[in-house]
Amino acid sequence: MGKFVIKTVASGIKFDLKAGNGEVIATSEVYSSEKSCKNGIESVRKNAVAANIEDQTVEGFEKAKHPKFEVYNDKKGEFRFRLKATNGEIIATSEGYKTKASCMNGIASVQKNAPDAPVTEA
Repeated sequence: MGKFVIKTVASGIKFDLKAGNGEVIATSEVYSSEKSCKNGIESVRKNAVAANIEDQTVEGFEKAKHPKFEVYNDKKGEFRFRLKATNGEIIATSEGYKTKASCMNGIASVQKNAPDAPVTEA
C-alpha cells in the first residue's frame, strides 16, 4: 500500500506519494504551511481517480477537461506527468521515465494508491 510522506524542506513543506515498494510516484509543490500541504494531499486524493489523461507527446493531441493527468516530454526527452486539479492548478508531478509505458504505469499507481494512502511525516 502506498503512503503520503510530508517533509519539511528549506523553503517550506511538501509531500511525496510513495508506492508500496517505497518508490516516489508523485511529488508536490512546496507549501508554506502543513495545513495547505494536507489540503494538497486531499486534492490529489479527490482528483486522481476522476482525472482524464491528456497525452501531449502525440501530435494533434486532444485537450482533456480538468482534472487531468498531462503526459509530456521534458528537456531530457523523458516522459513525465503532472496532475492538474479541476481549477487547472498543478497538484502533483512525476519523476522522469524512459518510456511512455512506465509513465502511464506511474499514473495508474497514483490512481490506485492516492485515495486510501495514509499520511505520515518524514
